[in-house]
Amino acid sequence: MENNQSITPKVLRAYIRPLPENMPCTRDLERQIQVGVGFDRAWYRSQKEHWLGWLAEYDGPGAYGRSHAERDARFVYNHIQCAPMLFWLSEALETPKEILDQTFKAVVAAPNRGAQQCSALRGHLRWDQIADRLAARQYSLLDRLRINAARIKMQNGG
Repeated sequence: MENNQSITPKVLRAYIRPLPENMPCTRDLERQIQVGVGFDRAWYRSQKEHWLGWLAEYDGPGAYGRSHAERDARFVYNHIQCAPMLFWLSEALETPKEILDQTFKAVVAAPNRGAQQCSALRGHLRWDQIADRLAARQYSLLDRLRINAARIKMQNGG
């Protein structure tokens, strides 16, 4: 993969699009910490949908009133405050079970939801590891074309 810092939110979205929708450990984590699908009037039906919706509007203020549109995927990953969303990406990228188990336990043990749970998760699953997993994943030819199209579009200002 190109330099991990040069991955844009749109390119990250193209990488995420072909990943599996629902992951069993992510559903267990959502139930355990009562955050995500089925809780807090979530608008999304899966953490994949959450990611795709979040990234679709990342180049503007979006639902969260962002003031800076030009951020890279590392920034996005490090500023998300939904532990199941981050955990889903790791699980969908086939992070080894022992790492997922450690991460699951760290998130559940965090004193409160949100920032502390995400901080515990990122202690086990740093962006560089996620970016490496994205790069190592075998994508279909169509998926690779979509990823490259997203890169070209971003390089051309769109």
